[in-house]
Amino acid sequence: MKSKRILLAFACALLASTARSQDQLGTYRRLTLAPADVSSSGGGGAGNDEKAEEAELVKQSLNPVASLVSMPFQNNWDFGIGPSDAMKYTLNFQPVIPITLNDDWNLITRTIVPTIYLESTAPGVGSKFGLGDITQSFFLSPKEPVGGWILGGGPALLYPAATDSALGSGKWGAGPTVVALRQEHGWTYGILANQIWSYAGWGSQNVNATFLQPFVSYTTKTHTTFGLNTESTYDWEGGQWTVPLNFMLTQMLKIGKQPISVQLGYRYYAEGPSGGPSWGLRFAVTLLFPK
Repeated sequence: MKSKRILLAFACALLASTARSQDQLGTYRRLTLAPADVSSSGGGGAGNDEKAEEAELVKQSLNPVASLVSMPFQNNWDFGIGPSDAMKYTLNFQPVIPITLNDDWNLITRTIVPTIYLESTAPGVGSKFGLGDITQSFFLSPKEPVGGWILGGGPALLYPAATDSALGSGKWGAGPTVVALRQEHGWTYGILANQIWSYAGWGSQNVNATFLQPFVSYTTKTHTTFGLNTESTYDWEGGQWTVPLNFMLTQMLKIGKQPISVQLGYRYYAEGPSGGPSWGLRFAVTLLFPK
């Protein structure tokens, strides 16, 4: 019942936020990014240049290894956890920072810092709130596509930052990470993956996990993106898949001169451990800082 009340409150807040956003867009329509007509190349006017820049910014925002500083704040709600049908809220702060190494290569750092609230999952078990473990990835990426593919690879690190054993593993970990994607005719598709093994720490359970994130999306000329991905993890220690399917709607906007990306999503768990969540919601806001 508690999860249902929280879900109802979230839905009401979301409707109110949507109503406010619609009102703001109606009042400040000139602040919204205009549709990018990528087929228009004649004239060489400032308007065409601005549209081309906006279209390129949308493409970069969908590219995990783009030369673009971004600051996502990703809110996740997962429901149906444990015997008490508990809710878990996770705020992921995910800064992506590119570093130019030379004329041919970039180094992109991608950090995920989770703040977690977990309701009581069973009678006699208290709720938990605090930081989760931090994951940081380093992608060495050529500036130009290779055979049409945008590529990146490097190490992924796991830091035992969790403030409670229920929120993290208590283990230091490391392993490889890779990304490969293509962008053409409005489509973005590819895969991001990593493998992390623990090597030290105080937690009782070793970490040996493979993360796979195949993704596909289509962006319209009005900068609306329809996306589908999975953020699947295979736990080699427990022999268990966790497979959430994420259906997402993303819109690129401007507030003043600041470009932002706003995302709404629904998540369905196609596979997971006993007592794991069955479905979830996502609301994300990303600040974009083009060079």
